[in-house]
Amino acid sequence: MTIYIGNLSFQATEEDLREVFADYGEVVRVSLPTDRETGKKRGFAFVEMNDEAAEDKAIEELDGAEWMGREIRVNKAKPRETGNRPVRRVENLS
Repeated sequence: MTIYIGNLSFQATEEDLREVFADYGEVVRVSLPTDRETGKKRGFAFVEMNDEAAEDKAIEELDGAEWMGREIRVNKAKPRETGNRPVRRVENLS
């Protein structure tokens, strides 16, 4: 299972997240999405841990905690829905 971290400081790095969540167990993967056009961080992240009990403990203790000046939201990530994204239409401007 994967953990979603929201309301994340834009200064947070993958290493920062790995360090915080390592206190609860082995961190398998950290994903810190960026905007495709600007390359800037989007203010949320995903952390995958090796053990579901460790994930549950991290969620319980970190949800609502203040970290890097922000009150973070930590919960189980919902599966990504496919096929429901709106289509962006671009008109030919030439």
